[in-house]
Amino acid sequence: MALLLAPMAQAQDSAITYGAYGTPGLIDMPTAQSAADAELAATISYFAGTTRNTLSFQINPRLSGSFRYTRIEDWIIASGRDNYDRSFDLRYRLVDERQFRPAIAIGLQDMIGTGIYSGEYVVATKQVTPSVGLTGGIGWGRLGTYDGFRNPLRFFGDDFEERDAATTGLGGQLETTKWFRGDAAFFGGVAWQATDQLTLKAEYSSDAYIPETIPGRDLFERESPLNIGLSYAFSDSVTMQAYYLYGSELGAALNFTLNPKEPVVNGGLGQRPTPVLPRPPNAARSVGWTQQPDAPDILRDSMQRLLAAEDMMLEALDITPTTVTVLIRNDTYIAGAEAIGRTARILTRVMPASIETFTIVPVVGGVRAAAVTISRTDVEALEFEPDNAWKSYARAQIDDAATIGTGATYVEALYPNFQWRLGPYISATYFDPTSPVRADIGIELSANYAIAPGLKISGDIRKRFAGNREGEPGSGSTLPRVRTDGPAYLAEGDPAITRLTTAYQFNLAPDYYGRVTGGYLESMYGGVSTEVLWKPVQSRLGIGVELNYARKRDFDQLFGFQDYDIVTGHVSGYYDFGNSIHGQIDVGRYLAGDYGATFTLDREFDNGWRVGAFATFTDVSFDDFGEGSFDKGLRISVPIGHFIGTPTKRVYQTTLRPLTRDGGARLNVEDRLYETVRNYHESDLRGGWGRFWR
Repeated sequence: MALLLAPMAQAQDSAITYGAYGTPGLIDMPTAQSAADAELAATISYFAGTTRNTLSFQINPRLSGSFRYTRIEDWIIASGRDNYDRSFDLRYRLVDERQFRPAIAIGLQDMIGTGIYSGEYVVATKQVTPSVGLTGGIGWGRLGTYDGFRNPLRFFGDDFEERDAATTGLGGQLETTKWFRGDAAFFGGVAWQATDQLTLKAEYSSDAYIPETIPGRDLFERESPLNIGLSYAFSDSVTMQAYYLYGSELGAALNFTLNPKEPVVNGGLGQRPTPVLPRPPNAARSVGWTQQPDAPDILRDSMQRLLAAEDMMLEALDITPTTVTVLIRNDTYIAGAEAIGRTARILTRVMPASIETFTIVPVVGGVRAAAVTISRTDVEALEFEPDNAWKSYARAQIDDAATIGTGATYVEALYPNFQWRLGPYISATYFDPTSPVRADIGIELSANYAIAPGLKISGDIRKRFAGNREGEPGSGSTLPRVRTDGPAYLAEGDPAITRLTTAYQFNLAPDYYGRVTGGYLESMYGGVSTEVLWKPVQSRLGIGVELNYARKRDFDQLFGFQDYDIVTGHVSGYYDFGNSIHGQIDVGRYLAGDYGATFTLDREFDNGWRVGAFATFTDVSFDDFGEGSFDKGLRISVPIGHFIGTPTKRVYQTTLRPLTRDGGARLNVEDRLYETVRNYHESDLRGGWGRFWR
């Protein structure tokens, strides 16, 4: 009885290991465990000529997704050529473990791909002691090929009896008519966490590896369904695994994990915020400073100096005897609330005691993104109050800034302003059909000439030193070559003017923003791009309209153009669902003249991390699109400050596309309006307001 009542680890909460497929599992079979919420895991595994590279993300506490890029040696029997396969998994934990029941999960393996690893499963895992976990499950597809039996789901219909073995050949499609069809088989295993670092595992596999062991391919000999292995954690984020598989093969895996919610560097290494300076009693009644003619200039200079000390910039200032409106430029702090909080502290030290109301207007690319009004009394009273973040947010007022600060006096010599940067660049693509990584490295000269608020000329010139991106595969579609000519641009454009534009961004009216961009918009297209965005500061919803005229540039990426031109445009809807989930739908015409929609869903974190997926469906048929069937992929934004511990707005962004094709292609235009203004709107500020006092 004492044993039954003792607290025990639960499958969904205990330390997990990642299997050879890069998903929570034993060795080659899945478990019902889930990683920690938001965990990202990268796994490289190898056995019998098969190398699997997998990126897994715990989308929420129950749902996880995985993208896998696999190289299988000597796959093509006639030529001995290797096969590069891309696949995607989803897994959902249906039931949490309790004292007398296991955790239960359902999974779809290789649900979007060519179907080489296609399979489905229902699996249960139970921690019978804090260190021993048992797993048992039933699988279909690949996981139902060894010692299989008639599908128990046949009672729901005869369609479940047979599974079509054929694939589309193009890959990339949801072949739902195969799911949970055909024979089924049991699998299972045990994991024993011998020490905090070492876990021993054994399993019974239901995968017969039929494609790998057919005559003529003979990648290995499958002599047993039993696999054994060990997992050794060198740290919280690095794990090495070794296996003996199917009675004939040795295998190994290396796993790296990190969690966007957990900083790599504990604490902050940046500039300490300026302390609040409370006013002496009754000082607020004194307005004698208003009689001093040069007082506004002195206050403006002091404000400019203290903001610069915290790596921000003063754009303009407007002062009355009791209020101040300050326009700031924040190029350092990724959380808008942190920049606003630091500005409010500085105002308590600079502004005369009679000024009670602070209105802080962040300016992004010349656009006044929002106006945050805070009582000076609240700033003075709440600095050391318990729960001061929530209290200060509740008392702040967040408004549209279209008509606020228009009369402010700008800092002298702020415009015009010229800046430039010379440094290395790396341009990479991942997981194309013939190579896991293609990358170019070189040097890039970037320049920006700010003529007036919102008006700038900017550009980039690149000189390539080395790389292999010019060998990227060409088009297999019948569409105009609007993106698959990329290798020609990479081969001939050296050096290359990758962008040279004049752009104007502005507050069009309350809740409306505008942008006009003209010139060489990106490496492959020039033209004119226009945009209008409706986005109320307090609303979760935003709607944008973009219209572009684009003409294809010469391959050398200098000043010439080719004959191809097109008018494209989209209506875009943006919505913050809460709980860090953000959605976007873009409907319109793409570069190849096709019409359709792009659906995007991201999980976003207050520290700047974003992990999301997108898919585009147009009136181009899957056959005309070519391999992959439609455009889709993952996109990840990684804030550099997460790793170095110092505040910076620099973010590394990458898009993981299975391959690049011509259907569903859009212009790559800089400074689209929604991303320009959203960080200072109510929902984003609320999420990051915990940094107001940092």
